[in-house]
Amino acid sequence: MIEIAGIDVRRVTDWLVANIVGAEAPFRFDIIVGGRSNLTFTVTDAKNEKYVLRRPPTGSVLATAHDMEREHRIISAIGQTNVPVPETLGVCRDIEVTGAPFYVMSHVAGVVLDSQERAEEHTTPEQRRVASEHLIDVLADLHSVDIDAVGLGDLARREGYVERQVKRWTTQWEKSKTRDLPAVDEVARRLAANLPTQVGVSIAHGDYRFGNVLIDGDRVTGVLDWELCTLGDPLADVGYLGVYWTDPGTDEGRHNDPSGLEGFPTYAAMLERYANRTGRDLSNINYYRAFSSWRLAVISEGVFARYSQGAMGDQDVDQDTLDNFREGPELLSAAALELLDKN
Repeated sequence: MIEIAGIDVRRVTDWLVANIVGAEAPFRFDIIVGGRSNLTFTVTDAKNEKYVLRRPPTGSVLATAHDMEREHRIISAIGQTNVPVPETLGVCRDIEVTGAPFYVMSHVAGVVLDSQERAEEHTTPEQRRVASEHLIDVLADLHSVDIDAVGLGDLARREGYVERQVKRWTTQWEKSKTRDLPAVDEVARRLAANLPTQVGVSIAHGDYRFGNVLIDGDRVTGVLDWELCTLGDPLADVGYLGVYWTDPGTDEGRHNDPSGLEGFPTYAAMLERYANRTGRDLSNINYYRAFSSWRLAVISEGVFARYSQGAMGDQDVDQDTLDNFREGPELLSAAALELLDKN
């Protein structure tokens, strides 16, 4: 039987047959290239029906990371709303099956616009405009969800989100850093010293961008990757989107985001649409952009460390990608300092 890192094919096959209605063996497991944290597989059964399976990376990970049951719970709750997410189909808590908990969800039509090349291949300029408007509308809808009504009222503390996050990611930096970077420490100090007043409590996705949604034409068909989700300040998601967003005609964006091409709105236009839809004051958005850039610096260092330790399953990584993750914390912390200087 073919061996697949992270999947015990025989035991997972038995579990799927017993727990996923309609699933028929044999199954083919294909890792979805691009996952830098949890391992995500497309599962194709004997009838050519497709499912998606997510599990933590192999090897040692930070103790609080990669909680499959929590992620399954969040997606199941969001599925009650008009925010588009895959349907959750089952969760396995028995680590004897394949070495870690995992869950299975429906396969959703669409593509992930994780580069300008992908956007040029799959969208027109008009589709990019409409898809961007839908992207920010879906985020506004997520932030309007009644957390108690969907059963997520006890997911996390409701207040003090940024303060908690600054403390959490400062700790994560100390646990996962491979070198000293004074800029990372300086941003953490300045963020902690100028904590904003939380504008409300909402479901905060934590990693909301084109690279974590499925787009079919000009619509968001599925919001993915909920592992960083918690309750907190909705403006953190809006600021995080700004870390990735590139205005058309400029060349300052991240390689894994499609914005910057003809048809995509400016970040200012996205902010205006969000503000009009939610009524929220975005005058302090540069703080949240700085916070998000700094947090991403810490996450990038963690991914670099896990790759270096061989904890990313069978995902091959070329030297350029590895170098990008190593350089990311320096560039992102510098960008965060620049945003704080502007604030």
